[in-house]
Amino acid sequence: MEAAALPAALQLAASGDTGLSLEKRAALGASLLLLQRDYRFERVWFWGCIQGVRGTYYIAQGLGPDLAAPRSRLYSLNCAEWSLLPPATEEMVEQAELLKGRFQGDPSFEYEYAEVNTEDDENFLDDGKELTIKEENRLVATIEQIDRAVGIIPRRALMKTPLGSVRENRSFGGLSLMEAKKLSSYFHFTEPVNLKNKTLLEKADLDPSTDFLDSLEHDVPQGSWTVQLEKGCTVVVLRSLLWLGLTFYHVPMTKQYGYIYCGTGEKNLDLPFML
Repeated sequence: MEAAALPAALQLAASGDTGLSLEKRAALGASLLLLQRDYRFERVWFWGCIQGVRGTYYIAQGLGPDLAAPRSRLYSLNCAEWSLLPPATEEMVEQAELLKGRFQGDPSFEYEYAEVNTEDDENFLDDGKELTIKEENRLVATIEQIDRAVGIIPRRALMKTPLGSVRENRSFGGLSLMEAKKLSSYFHFTEPVNLKNKTLLEKADLDPSTDFLDSLEHDVPQGSWTVQLEKGCTVVVLRSLLWLGLTFYHVPMTKQYGYIYCGTGEKNLDLPFML
């Protein structure tokens, strides 16, 4: 997830239909280092890209010392010049969930009320005026949705300090190959939901410093993840069927892991009927 792991993530992205040419990968490698310096991020990584009708958004995220703190999100249209996105609010996320169809690729584009897929008119009218939603707001809300739903880390990769901040676990040396093939070895890197509902007996075998997140094994719907061994069984790759384009990789017995999203920014709402 650190800047040093960027080449592995870009190599993974280049293996698919992501539009990341050799020139764009070279531009990203240089511009993200400058981004880390200019914004004084402790670490920065290439999050992925969202492909629009007229252009593609390339996304980067920057973090501070506390990895659980809100992330800074930036986008670029050319892999060289970056613009800071506003923080995602719950209102933005709710509005973005109502929008259907492809992104345009223009951050200043505004979706009119007629383009919002909803039957509840009263909730989306403001003093009799039609609601407009900027694509820039939809972009950051979609990134937030994807991070919440399918942003993942290996078990024990991070640890929670007694003061509540989240840091890199320096003793983490990677999952074993056996562990790496199990969904229970991966956690959602977002506020836990299922963990809070566990009984004291179920929590007895958990280490509160490392097992403080929800694992993927109980994700709904069941079957929303695929697990594959690639590159001669040296890399474990997880892919989301709920957000098509999300790919996570981990090299067992090493600290190398990360995820990247390259898609249209549309949730696969048909997944329950496909399984």
